Amino acid sequence: VQLQASGGGLVQAGGSLRLSCAARGLSVRNYRMGWFRQAPGSEREYVGHITGTGSDDTVYADSVKGRFTISIDYAKNMVGLQMNKLKSEDTAVYQCTVDLGGDRFGPWGDGTLVTVSS
Repeated sequence: VQLQASGGGLVQAGGSLRLSCAARGLSVRNYRMGWFRQAPGSEREYVGHITGTGSDDTVYADSVKGRFTISIDYAKNMVGLQMNKLKSEDTAVYQCTVDLGGDRFGPWGDGTLVTVSS
């Protein structure tokens, strides 16, 4: 299984950015897919997840609720993260992963760096 996040970059505070996660070796429609982020010097932080079984139910961390939206492109087998109203504290490396249940996640693919300038 390989998960590759992309779409990161430098954006001004208040701006938007869309990240994508390409999944290989699994079908995202069969799993709960999560996004996490890790800021410099900080622990990895949960961002949110989506249930890819057709219901597309989503859950978000309070810190991003109302600003971030997770979606699935079933045709491309990809998971998206639309980030709006970005803040400097959103600066981090973002990774997607599979929710294995029991608060276990994995594997961890290469992340993509998002830098928000204030």
